[in-house]
Amino acid sequence: MAALRRKTHDDLDERIKRPTRTTELGLLILSSIIVTAMYVLASLGAKGQLPPRLWYFLGVVLGLSLVLHIFLRQNAPFSSQVLLPMASLLNGIGFVEIARWNPAYAEKQAVWIAVSAVVLIVVLLVVRRIRDIDRYRYLTLFGAIFLMLSPLIPHVGQNIHGARLWVGWGSHTLFQPVEIAKILLAIFFASYFAANRDMLSISTVRIAGRGLINFRVLFPILAAWGFAILVLGVENDIGFAMILFALFISMIWVATGRLGYVGAGALLFATGGYFGLHFFHQVHQRISVWLNPWMLSTWRNGGNQIGEGWFAIAAGGLTGTGLGLGRSGDIPYLTSDMIFAAIAEELGLIGVVVIMSCFIMFVAEGIRIAQRCHSDFARLTALALSLIIGFQAFFIVAGVLRILPFTGITLPFMAYGGSSLIANYAIVALLLRISDENGREIVGGEVHDIAIGDRTIKEERRRKGSVRPLLGETPR
Repeated sequence: MAALRRKTHDDLDERIKRPTRTTELGLLILSSIIVTAMYVLASLGAKGQLPPRLWYFLGVVLGLSLVLHIFLRQNAPFSSQVLLPMASLLNGIGFVEIARWNPAYAEKQAVWIAVSAVVLIVVLLVVRRIRDIDRYRYLTLFGAIFLMLSPLIPHVGQNIHGARLWVGWGSHTLFQPVEIAKILLAIFFASYFAANRDMLSISTVRIAGRGLINFRVLFPILAAWGFAILVLGVENDIGFAMILFALFISMIWVATGRLGYVGAGALLFATGGYFGLHFFHQVHQRISVWLNPWMLSTWRNGGNQIGEGWFAIAAGGLTGTGLGLGRSGDIPYLTSDMIFAAIAEELGLIGVVVIMSCFIMFVAEGIRIAQRCHSDFARLTALALSLIIGFQAFFIVAGVLRILPFTGITLPFMAYGGSSLIANYAIVALLLRISDENGREIVGGEVHDIAIGDRTIKEERRRKGSVRPLLGETPR
């Protein structure tokens, strides 16, 4: 019977007409043209001449896009057609700014872009069905814990600028393990919340006449979250601690619908902020710079990043100084922590609005994918992966604009850094896999019953509707 069912599914896949994905192809070509034009303008503005090997650059950009497009046509034909073009556009604009201010870093970033494309392909080949990951719930948790602890291993972890986030060998820095750990933690949270959603939503214990959630259900997830926050605090990784906290609270609220979790999260955040301010030097320094970046003491402790970034943003105005004509090269860590300031100076408010709109559309597409999922695990996983990109972009932009304390995390897809870029493309791959499964579910429901021999078998993937609430009832 199992063999018959597999044959039925294979026959159904043959009957389903695969999309041509012309929308994705057109958007990728448009993205490549825009990035190449910006690359030319940046070179003309900065050096007064066309960039060397221009056709080689255009060929590589187009070639990489076409390779990924052809791969998706074969391996994820029903996946979203806008995720990859948006990621490619943001990645390309970031590369132009990196090449503009630091050509040596641009060469390294080009290698990381190619590696990230390979990672996207590998993830899609390994993860054939998103539900397979659900089987390894605690393995993903242990993997995340190991990755977060690895920078604390002597002679392996490296302390750079007060934060122990990197691992390497000797004088060579390799990558930030926390970039991969955040994805594994998101998958663990999604799996645990999906399996225990009812227990986390319904009060099963009464104390003093009030219904409360059974602590035995809350303990594993609180322990995992608390341990992760503690490790990130020891490593002085304030940025990712904030992302993890926001992700945890958002997911548990979406999974349960109980505002009490949000209130408890706000209380925990205030308590953690108080202790962090008094017991962690980096937290105290970040908040001091946030409160007054113009004092001489804070200027010496990194406040010049924020101050000079503001001058660059102000110089950009509405339309920007123009590509290659900015003067923000003296800002510390311009191509990593402060690349948003460089973009705002040369592209102006209009360019910033376009870029932030791309991030918003990316997150919105991720939420749309989550709404179309037919299982709580896939739904929560898609939501968590989308929120990682959204929160990361929000926290770094808010830090540069001094809305929140500056965290120094990277702007997704745009800032220099191989670890972040690889993790972001792994997120894109997982979202593509989930959306491909959604597409197969929807299209499969429109195919007529398949006759095998003298009996008709109705496909289990037939659904009455294509869009479901973000956390509605699991289909029967």
